[in-house]
Amino acid sequence: MAVAGVTASGVRIWLMAARIRTLPAALAPVLVGTSLAGFGGVFHPLRFVAALIGAVFIQVGTNLSNDYSDARRGADTEDRLGPVRVTAGGLVPPRLVLVATYVSFGVAVLAGAYLVAVAGWELLLVGAASILAGVLYTGGPRPYGYEGLGEVFVFLFFGIVAVAGSYFVQVKHLDWEAFALAVPVGLLAAAILAVNNFRDIDTDRRAGKRTLAVRLGRERSRILFASLIYLAYLITPATWAFGPLKAWVMLPWLTLPIAAPIVRIVRNRTDGATLNGALAQTGMLQLAFCTLLSAGLLLSR
Repeated sequence: MAVAGVTASGVRIWLMAARIRTLPAALAPVLVGTSLAGFGGVFHPLRFVAALIGAVFIQVGTNLSNDYSDARRGADTEDRLGPVRVTAGGLVPPRLVLVATYVSFGVAVLAGAYLVAVAGWELLLVGAASILAGVLYTGGPRPYGYEGLGEVFVFLFFGIVAVAGSYFVQVKHLDWEAFALAVPVGLLAAAILAVNNFRDIDTDRRAGKRTLAVRLGRERSRILFASLIYLAYLITPATWAFGPLKAWVMLPWLTLPIAAPIVRIVRNRTDGATLNGALAQTGMLQLAFCTLLSAGLLLSR
């Protein structure tokens, strides 16, 4: 099947639909929350795997739902700078995208059911809220992604909720350190969406999609992106300065030489290909940052 002169296999089409560049945002908080539990000497491997599966498939389901909803609203036009959306691009019939959305959320529900059984009913509320937030980003009568609230919800659900929830899955209670560590994770997750919306600022404006980037304008959106990135580094030492963790939690600062060039790209460039690269690099930056943070937590034992 060909779109815009590019031939794609079925597997490639579904990988495009899943938007695998965004999946580090689902993996990273689970690593951090689980490693904080490991700092306390608690680790349940099956719960960790179930949490990873649940997080990844909620993310995939959200991406598919957004692909479907944006196409129905006419937000994905031919002049958008990002990768081709499979529904609007005619690569996959809308009905199949909707079925894949249900299947993805179904897998997440199965993983969540196991976690509810072994860790507590509270996780049922967390999972339901996460799926609902994913669907309502671009779906429903008043999608919050169209009202400039996307980064706020990403910060909450891919930072606070995901890290604290992954920690709770292991230990069945919450400590302030889980919330403190969730803040930099959530800031970097929000940065992924921020660069995505910065890339699409012109096409989103024409489509009536009032993202935060559209509301702020190009220059202030650049400031927002840089602030999200660098605040993550500034806040990370809190659990060392005020809590029981050791200086090992500063390991993520080793990724600063990766972060600075990404900020410069967003500050200086507007072309879609370069910003697509910056989007992928921001996702990998978050994963590297959180992997080192997780290592620092385990080394702090």
